[in-house]
Amino acid sequence: MARIKATVAYDGTHFSGWQVQPLEKAPTGRTIQQVVEEALTRFHKGREVKVSAAGRTDAGVHAYGQVIHFDTDISMPAEKWPEALLGHLPPDVQFVQAEYAADDFNAREQATGKEYRYRVLRRRQRDVFRRNYTYHLYGPLDIVAMREAAATLTGTHDYTSFCGTNTAIINKVRTIQEIELAESEDELEFIYRGTGFLYHMVRIMTGTILDIGSGKIQAGTAGDILAAKDRRRAGKTVPGHGLYLHRVDY
Repeated sequence: MARIKATVAYDGTHFSGWQVQPLEKAPTGRTIQQVVEEALTRFHKGREVKVSAAGRTDAGVHAYGQVIHFDTDISMPAEKWPEALLGHLPPDVQFVQAEYAADDFNAREQATGKEYRYRVLRRRQRDVFRRNYTYHLYGPLDIVAMREAAATLTGTHDYTSFCGTNTAIINKVRTIQEIELAESEDELEFIYRGTGFLYHMVRIMTGTILDIGSGKIQAGTAGDILAAKDRRRAGKTVPGHGLYLHRVDY
């Protein structure tokens, strides 16, 4: 048996997230983990293959650089895996690259950092072709105040205020190395780089910074919200369809 480390991209629009779930929790009947494992099992002539991922993504969330690992008894050059699986995967999931890894490689436990990106469409009219890939928000934004808030929220902190309440995780201390706001034409992109992220953390932080930019939350209060360790003090949770897992570092 050999261990494969693979980078997977997917359009999360028609998925109930990454993790295999009971049908009642996955109304579309599809999760990315499910279709990847089914594809690998078919490729292995019915021998069941299980995969582990660097992290779970929610319903509607996309990925350019999700990383997984799995074990195989098929002898094949690693670079052939993406092409070999094309006919077994649906068109909204793709193996981008693959390589052989050490037998003890673990995609989740050995990850040292991740980069998430969140795209906001800023124009009066919606865009039918970007409705599943950006969060539409029209109106004036104070970008200076937003960048100040982003700077305040970087570092090593207890991010309880920016964690979804539906989680069993007790230790909410994380390190966010950078939050960048990049403007281009009619979009605003939030770029988050950190060693780890909590449940809904990027979506809550994005919603809070946007609320500061729109004046719904007073400018200069990001530090107070962080220190409060109270989810009720932070802003809205923006929709999942604007979020991308861009990269995982090892």
